[in-house]
Amino acid sequence: MKLSDLIKGIVIKRVTGNMDTDVLSVAYDSRHVTPGTLFVAIRGFKTDGHRYIMDAVSRGASALIIEGETNGNVIPSVPIPVLTVSDSREAIARVAINYYGDPSRKLKVIGVTGTNGKTTTTYLIRAILEGAGHRTGLIGTVSYAYGDKTFPSVHTTPEAMEFQGLLREMGDNRCEFVVTEVSSHALALKRVHGTEFSTALFTNLTQDHLDFHADMENYFQAKALLFSGMTPGNRAIINSDDPYGRRLTGMTKGPVYTYGVDRESDIHAKDIRLSMDGLEFNAATPAGRIRIKSGLVGIYNVYNILGAIGAGLSCNIPLEKIAAGIASVSSIPGRFEKIDSGMGFGVVVDYAHTEDALRLLLKAAAGFVERKIITLFGCGGDRDRGKRPLMGKAAIELSDYVIVTSDNPRTENPQRIMDEIEAGVREAMRAPVRRASGYKLILDRGTAIEEAVQMAKEGDLVVVAGKGHECYQIIGNKKLHFDDREEIKKAIVQRKGTC
Repeated sequence: MKLSDLIKGIVIKRVTGNMDTDVLSVAYDSRHVTPGTLFVAIRGFKTDGHRYIMDAVSRGASALIIEGETNGNVIPSVPIPVLTVSDSREAIARVAINYYGDPSRKLKVIGVTGTNGKTTTTYLIRAILEGAGHRTGLIGTVSYAYGDKTFPSVHTTPEAMEFQGLLREMGDNRCEFVVTEVSSHALALKRVHGTEFSTALFTNLTQDHLDFHADMENYFQAKALLFSGMTPGNRAIINSDDPYGRRLTGMTKGPVYTYGVDRESDIHAKDIRLSMDGLEFNAATPAGRIRIKSGLVGIYNVYNILGAIGAGLSCNIPLEKIAAGIASVSSIPGRFEKIDSGMGFGVVVDYAHTEDALRLLLKAAAGFVERKIITLFGCGGDRDRGKRPLMGKAAIELSDYVIVTSDNPRTENPQRIMDEIEAGVREAMRAPVRRASGYKLILDRGTAIEEAVQMAKEGDLVVVAGKGHECYQIIGNKKLHFDDREEIKKAIVQRKGTC
């Protein structure tokens, strides 16, 4: 491919060299450069790609895209074309689109954003579309998938080159639709910049990722980019029970379906019935009314289903096929995933890793538990520290006993993370009215799970929160195998062996 074709649509401040240069591949990591590669230097959070320009050149790069001298970078003197731009991230997003032939214009891409509920909502939408006979790709937190192929997920939303590459691969493999989670990081870092979203869906916004966004307004504005950047005529699906959702309805360029439970909306849930085995409700929609039945648990899944109904309608799927697709999804990996103890108490594994998600999870559990809720959770390292005491407070207020443990400490001291959670735990324990009778700090997560299983009695529910589907624990810079579900089953077997 010619360099001149790859850079179409990019605002270039300065050009040196021959634009007819052939480009065989594109890379933003100099270690992946081979002869004929266009190297795009990006300023990252841990290092700056401009430091590796000469390494890329030595490996055979055929051209460079760099950020200019205004960003403190000196334009290098090299015998290959150099293009200077003001924003390398935006440039590589456009390069990726050009390199892969603008795949989102040949597919219908449905983007789902929000703090909680993205994964479940994308699974529901995919089930609706597949059930209606449309081959559909999935990109998200748990995995990337199409047909019978599944790939491990690296990021909720991949980097621009990987994201456009997945869209192209899915299109080449006869997918008509792609349903993708769109994280706030991906929007702020322009990983999906220039992508055509036929439908964009907003679930909710609660505190998370403030280590990256600094405050809730910046976090909201990042999410809003998915909607403000939509092409007029493409539809937005927005949770109008959420105050940030109500702000979003005035920021879209196209038609909107609102959905909710508490407020009148375009897609509205009525006569809701919740149980440990699932939920039922009547859905009023622009296409008519229909009874929804699902094996998913909790009021928050009513919202996820309403959003999925909106997405199905935006794709012209008949109501009866939407209901059938929803009914076909009995569980989502790591989302209120039930494990049978065989000993009279229940165990649930859930990805809840924000205060709001933990509160919703425990409120849902409280409606089904005969006796006590034993909650085990931790918080990830190198992430938003402000939510740690809030999660500790939520756990104490809504559980009968709490075990605080390690999650993915990454490069932080796990004891310090637990100490920051405990600040909220202690505050809640001083309240005159609270649910929890006590708590315990256990640093090793496996030991903590064993303790929770050992103390459970008939009628109790053990809630293991924070990691959900993850099958690893990140300690330092190492990713070690660890799966909450495996540890729970081992602890159950061990307890049975001692009975």
